[in-house]
Amino acid sequence: MSGFDGAEFDGTEFTGAVAIVTGGASGIGAATAALLAGRGARVAVLDRDVTNLPDEMFAVVCDVTDPIQVDAAVAAVATHFGGIDIVINNAGIGAVGDVSAGDDDEWHRVLDVNVVGIARVTRAALPHLRRSRRAAVVNTSSVVAAVGVPNRAIYAASKGAVSALTLAMAADHVREGIRVNAVTPGTADTPWVGRLLDAADDPDAAASALRARQPMGRLVSAAEVAHAIVYLASPLSASTTGTLLAVDGGMDGLRLP
Repeated sequence: MSGFDGAEFDGTEFTGAVAIVTGGASGIGAATAALLAGRGARVAVLDRDVTNLPDEMFAVVCDVTDPIQVDAAVAAVATHFGGIDIVINNAGIGAVGDVSAGDDDEWHRVLDVNVVGIARVTRAALPHLRRSRRAAVVNTSSVVAAVGVPNRAIYAASKGAVSALTLAMAADHVREGIRVNAVTPGTADTPWVGRLLDAADDPDAAASALRARQPMGRLVSAAEVAHAIVYLASPLSASTTGTLLAVDGGMDGLRLP
């Protein structure tokens, strides 16, 4: 893993790099995939539905809960591009309710996607990352990993595990030249949040409540999270590892009167 030598940034620092983005067909994942491609990366999107993706992206149907699909998808990316340099573990699902709201199947389903899915994809990509001179893994966690939010028990537990897993992975692989970081977004303007609001008894009131709990008074945009992810994946951030980067409108760090 080489360091950044201070050369002027020209927006093409990913030229030639191969990046996997899980959950890259919509929301934060789609914004991240587009930004990486715009900065020169060769991007592979792994998702359960990969229709309507840009032609320049290598699309692979993959359910991160299926180890056979994961291994095959990662192998297909490595074969197609000749290696893998970056893994963006963005695939995830939400859950609503307190600790009593979900049965065991719901707990297992959310943890399987949000936590074990990261392990499966990274495990499959590790042999390729070890051969890269600019290897980076970025996981998508959440502000609810550190801030108690009502009716998010299962989701918060899964994202707390993602944050802890990120730090453990960073420690395990730093001496192999593989950087591991995570973003912790606040409530973002994504399709999942849109569906959550659509299902509310009063969608306008629910939207106002989501905006109000973030000190900036608005939802985080998918593009803002994508820029944070790309920063952490960039070779210009060669000395950044084991970092949880908040993109949460001040939700974690600010306490306003």
